[in-house]
Amino acid sequence: MLHRRLLLTGAALAAPALVTPRRAAAQEVTLRLHHFLPAVSNVHRHFLVPWTNKVREESGGRLRIQIFPSMQLGGAPPQLYDQAKDGVADIVWTLPGNTPGRFPRIEVIELPFIAHKRASVNARVTWRMFDRHMRPDFAETHILCAWAHDHGLIHARREVKTMDDLRGLKLRFPTRQAGEALRALGATAIGMPVPQVPEALSQGVIDGAVVPWEIVPSIRIHEMVRHHVGIPGSPTLYTASFILAMNKARYDGLDPDLRRVLDANSGEVAAIMASRVWDEEGPKVEEMVRRRGNAITEITAEEKARWQAATAPVVQAWIGQMRERSIDGAALVEETRALVAQLGQGVS
Repeated sequence: MLHRRLLLTGAALAAPALVTPRRAAAQEVTLRLHHFLPAVSNVHRHFLVPWTNKVREESGGRLRIQIFPSMQLGGAPPQLYDQAKDGVADIVWTLPGNTPGRFPRIEVIELPFIAHKRASVNARVTWRMFDRHMRPDFAETHILCAWAHDHGLIHARREVKTMDDLRGLKLRFPTRQAGEALRALGATAIGMPVPQVPEALSQGVIDGAVVPWEIVPSIRIHEMVRHHVGIPGSPTLYTASFILAMNKARYDGLDPDLRRVLDANSGEVAAIMASRVWDEEGPKVEEMVRRRGNAITEITAEEKARWQAATAPVVQAWIGQMRERSIDGAALVEETRALVAQLGQGVS
């Protein structure tokens, strides 16, 4: 009997060593990032690719992000945010302005004559305002980063020196607030995602567009118009905001160490990285367009003051709209302007 008990005890002690599974392998994940521009675009080449490479390297190759440009996963640009929400894509790069009014608070940086001329300032302002106030608007996804570009220009088939020159000019706009500003200045504002601009220009649907320099080669706008009109100094006429949005379940399902890698490459770090595309590539595009022989001009400081006065009601109207949604728009405007002044100090 004693001999049998000793045998059973020995077997019990030995059993765990026999059935203990091998230590689970470290998680390896591939995420799909979807966006609306071609792979030759500056944002794809100079931000999204370096950003995904950095994430892969810092995760030891365990977190890979495969990029699908030009809406390769299907759908249209205004559907990108919902693709991240619903898991059609794991991450999307998109403009909140593609779905007007859906994300009200981020519109504050897009109001006329609020933003700085440099993307490095606007990116930091947008992220800090997002982090403080805007998360509730994007609660359906995990936002990796929010930022805004540099000064947008008017690119048109005819010369624009004054507000009178804008009357009746059919201009594409990217965001609700840019459209309102153009209407206040007398233009005929037409909203559309930026990939539609070349066809709209070729068919005469529009006479031009407001976009930053960075995007010009991707949509060949410099080949279809000859006049490019800037706004001197800061604040500038308009900017557009962007987000990198991730499916919440996909983010939450990552191993904690992979989430830490993603977090380390999110927020203001990523916003600053993104801003370099506009601040560094924009001047190169401008010089290329200048060499081509196109006319690049700026309105005068006096004319800018007229434009600011004409678009001031757009800001007040937005504040009233926010009040109806129980949002203190006036406080958002005041804080955004203060941040632009603070972060833009000494930035030319």
